[in-house]
Amino acid sequence: QVQVSESGGGLVQAGESLRLSCTTPGLTFDDYAMGWFRQAPGKEREGVSAINWNGKITYYADNVKGRFTISRDNANGTVYLQMNSLRPEDTAMYYCAASGTVRFKLLLPLDYPFWGQGTQVTVSS
Repeated sequence: QVQVSESGGGLVQAGESLRLSCTTPGLTFDDYAMGWFRQAPGKEREGVSAINWNGKITYYADNVKGRFTISRDNANGTVYLQMNSLRPEDTAMYYCAASGTVRFKLLLPLDYPFWGQGTQVTVSS
């Protein structure tokens, strides 16, 4: 059973926006903090943003602060990543993941046991 599923990637030009969405069909959504990660070819997976179970606490990597916004709608079981002012260096496979530990705020992949299959974001210059 798919436990985490993301969508919304695509090809955009630099400066444009995209919104990624993620659901957790195999999990009880509001039991988990949620995180977004990305991985570009030849690079390690890096944490982008995280949000606690009720949406009141958020964390961002320095290189996306002020451009990306994470949010969640527990009623609809969905977490979002609004990405504005996209840059070519934002090009990567983006993954949504769920964490049941308070360490979620460290944005370390090992603290997230449940992962989606990824959605590709490509930003052209």
